[in-house]
Amino acid sequence: MVKPDWLRVEVEPSPALGRIRALLEEHRLSTVCQEARCPNLPTCWGKGTATFMILGEICTRACRFCAVKHGKPLPPDPEEPERLASAAKALGLRYVVLTSVDRDDLPDGGASHFASCIRALKEAVPGLRVEALIPDFSGDKRALETVVEAGPDVVGHNLETVRRLTPTVRDRRAGYELSLSVLRILKELSPRIFTKSSLLLGLGEREEEVEEALWDLREAGVDIVVLGQYLRPTPRELPVACYVPPEEFESWRRRALAMGFRAVLSGPLVRTSFRASEVYEKLLCASS
Repeated sequence: MVKPDWLRVEVEPSPALGRIRALLEEHRLSTVCQEARCPNLPTCWGKGTATFMILGEICTRACRFCAVKHGKPLPPDPEEPERLASAAKALGLRYVVLTSVDRDDLPDGGASHFASCIRALKEAVPGLRVEALIPDFSGDKRALETVVEAGPDVVGHNLETVRRLTPTVRDRRAGYELSLSVLRILKELSPRIFTKSSLLLGLGEREEEVEEALWDLREAGVDIVVLGQYLRPTPRELPVACYVPPEEFESWRRRALAMGFRAVLSGPLVRTSFRASEVYEKLLCASS
């Protein structure tokens, strides 16, 4: 299937991006922005936003849409929180998104490490906003409490796809209802926290299934929803079923807003962390 023109975006090199990459290497940090070759990288980094992947680069799960390595990961690096904080300070970041691989090998799924990273960042950079894009922690409420108690400004957990496709697209340990339960618990633990979730389109979903998923997310109390095009990372992952045109993404944006979501980002190249800081600031202003 030929990739349409609206998905052909080149990341232009710049001295500023080179400096950022060098600093990240110095601190031995990994960003999703680089790993996924995100076309939005210059925009986000230029606005003081970066997405860091913590808890290593090896996932205990093997979702069929994701190119992250899976297998037996190393123990969490106890120095990672301080390295993150040091890098955020040196880069002058104003908004940090933390995400991670799944760590089913850890008793709390990595929740305490997430919390340590959040606290270290906030202590090092006054006024820094932190968004935690978390795995499901197998639905463990105590693990979710651990993350929430660390004081993130936004907590996200991605539903990824519609109910019917979940067994095909995601690892067997993930689940449609499990993810919705995680989002509900997050809102119950802290009603004032902004919650967020994403759906990938182009995996073979039907219109009515996307609508059902959006209503399910809304009923789970999700504030921010993100819709983007699934792009096959390598030949090992699921093929793209279709390329959704920009006008269809715009239609979904309007429909999701009409459902009551407080913010909607929808477009072929949109990803969970895209324009994260702008969305947060708008919601904060609207709430005050």
